[in-house]
Amino acid sequence: MGTIIYFVRHADSPYIEGQERARGLSEAGAKDALKVRDILALEGINVFYSSPYERAIRTILPAADHYGMDVLVEEDLRERMIGDFNPLSFWEAKQQVYNDFSFFFPQGESSLNAQERAVTVLLEIINKHNNQRVVVGTHGDIMTLMLNALNKRFDFGFWQSTSMPDIYKVQLIGQEISEIKRLYER
Repeated sequence: MGTIIYFVRHADSPYIEGQERARGLSEAGAKDALKVRDILALEGINVFYSSPYERAIRTILPAADHYGMDVLVEEDLRERMIGDFNPLSFWEAKQQVYNDFSFFFPQGESSLNAQERAVTVLLEIINKHNNQRVVVGTHGDIMTLMLNALNKRFDFGFWQSTSMPDIYKVQLIGQEISEIKRLYER
């Protein structure tokens, strides 16, 4: 079987300046979290991990509750801070940090640094839960960077194509992707 990772990008969350970690889900996002639960309820999940950001936790919490499990929070699964990218648009800034993995904006984090910290945790999870089904509550950017470490086709274009929420079922043999399937997109 191999290990199966379910990358769950968080549901819709209203942007609140300075509340990056604490903001929860919108009303639509809360409804979508129940859809995520219904999909994951059929998958036989063994363990739930998440970014420390409230919106990521709340997106997978109904599924964890369904299984009677806790969500294990990993600090290094947090979203990448883009930093001060003015005068560029958000999209231009994102494209720049994907085009040059070592580039970072002031008060921001490079793709390379974000990828290294998140992949370190991901590999620990894979090793600890070999041949199990693992949910990882995550964010579009850090999810893309983790997948990119496993296969370079996951890039800026992939990031742009993701939705909130989104679920990718990734089957691994060791640390190699053998199959990937999108289970849900908004």
